Amino acid sequence: MRIADKIVENFLQKSGKVDNDQLANLLEQEKTEKRPLQDLVIASNILSESDLTKLYAQEVDVPFVELNPKNIHPEALKQLPERIARQYNAVVFDTDEDGVKYVAMADPDDVQALNFLQKQLGNKIRVYVAPESQIKSALDIYRGNIAGELNKVIYRDEMESEEEEESDIDENDIKEDSPIAQTVNLIIEYGIKVGASDIHIEPREKFIIVRYRIDGLLREANKLPRRVLNALVSRIKILANLKIDEHRAPQDGRFKIEAGGQVFALRVSTLPIVDGEKVVLRILNESSKASNLEELGFWGNALRLFNQAMVQPNGIILVTGPTGSGKSTTLFSVLSILNTPSVNISTVEDPVEYRIPGVNQVQVNPIAGMTFANGLRSLLRQDPNIIMVGEIRDTETADLAIQAALTGHLVFSTLHTSDAATTLPRLLDMGIEPFLIASTVRAVIAQRLVRRLCPDCRETFEPDSGMLERIKVAFNLQGDKAFVHIHELEEQAQKDGVGSSAENGKGEIKDLSSTERGINRLFKAHEDGCDSCNHTGYKGRIGIYEVLENDQELQKAIIKNSSSEDLETMAINKGMISMRLDGFIKALRGQTSLEEVMRVTSSD
Repeated sequence: MRIADKIVENFLQKSGKVDNDQLANLLEQEKTEKRPLQDLVIASNILSESDLTKLYAQEVDVPFVELNPKNIHPEALKQLPERIARQYNAVVFDTDEDGVKYVAMADPDDVQALNFLQKQLGNKIRVYVAPESQIKSALDIYRGNIAGELNKVIYRDEMESEEEEESDIDENDIKEDSPIAQTVNLIIEYGIKVGASDIHIEPREKFIIVRYRIDGLLREANKLPRRVLNALVSRIKILANLKIDEHRAPQDGRFKIEAGGQVFALRVSTLPIVDGEKVVLRILNESSKASNLEELGFWGNALRLFNQAMVQPNGIILVTGPTGSGKSTTLFSVLSILNTPSVNISTVEDPVEYRIPGVNQVQVNPIAGMTFANGLRSLLRQDPNIIMVGEIRDTETADLAIQAALTGHLVFSTLHTSDAATTLPRLLDMGIEPFLIASTVRAVIAQRLVRRLCPDCRETFEPDSGMLERIKVAFNLQGDKAFVHIHELEEQAQKDGVGSSAENGKGEIKDLSSTERGINRLFKAHEDGCDSCNHTGYKGRIGIYEVLENDQELQKAIIKNSSSEDLETMAINKGMISMRLDGFIKALRGQTSLEEVMRVTSSD
């Protein structure tokens, strides 16, 4: 639904969400980027799509409804044929005993659609307005079980064959309406539906395995007949504009699709392996708004230090962690927060994962000579205020980042180190002078991602004395002072609202030195899970962090070439919470489990 800019402007003024200067910036951004004001408001986290739709519902005097696809019965939905529902962006989401049909629409002002719906459903209808993305999600119910649909498509018609080896590719196999094309669509749709970050299509000797990475872990979903491999890979290559006759060299590409009212970018990577070509598709939701730091899992002192560092006029902020630890997401959120019409933000990335409107993003291309170092060197001639370098991989890039910080730029980048304190000696290993590190690095954020406990089925339990002792050792909680400190931190987390009150419970800590008055409640995943979490016990992920502030005392230690252990001890003594301890607090709050925290930090 497209809401007129003047109406959105009126909503903003009435809601008090922006002041006059912020509104003027938004209107200026609307002109320069030529985007609807409602899109900018949602992208800037000023109002959510639901909030805007509620305000619009009040404006046009139509009741508002939040649609949850899980609560819509398919029989109610099917009172309106799928073709008509998709054409008019409308769904029947309920009926009552008197035969009244409850209809949700994205645009209740569409008179033509209302007239047609009345002819189709009769006069006993009650119209509501719902967010368009929720209606799109409800429309997906028409498709039923996507995994089941996949089996129907792959084995029907000409696909049904006794051959086990892959067949030669025929033009009809990969055209738009072919079973192979539908198979690819279903594989992707299923990945989006279950919230997968990656889809792995892996050839084996006698079949093809389709696996999905969900919340960081790979899960096998389907086995397809080996004979469709060539056609399947070729169809994906066509979508990604790759060479379909190249089977011996890796290829990378990208394409976009729309599903559930949202736009997704699919980053494609092919790799020749012994049994054929393997394909991995990375799913990136380009319609999703950037999370704020609190939503990512920052709180307390870590949140305060990060907020202070990222508004400095110059310096370097480093985000560290292994591949898949959420570094790109953190930087995406920070750059989205800092992205205003008054600053020039430029990035050099490999690859560009998140597209940020208004930010100048450069893709690394070594073949064309566009390395991180060359890209950064070019960016410095583009009058930037803020620079983001996807990764510092070598001495040249590190040195250029330092020089950029020294000449008045705020630089963000990533490094692959195990914790925050190790990052500073790593720069020393790259040949950067200690006094330059001390004077330019503002903060280092180390992070990991842990799976969230499903709020609908998580369980509580009381740990026995043996478990308490193991917790003490695992989290280095020795002595009464440590337990009092944990208690204070947990209370601070509660005050700061780590997670929503509906999601989190409080695990009260009194005194871990006494098993009679120990942790009275911990949380764990339900063994069989529930429908909400696909029977895994976990739903989504949250970050655990440590934020090292490079204050004067640490700067002196860096200049003296202090070890990472000494730097970490100093930072902890000054109030830094380690990643493992941050995870422990979040486990006490019911956001994750102790097993998850140990799993992602055990190698540290």
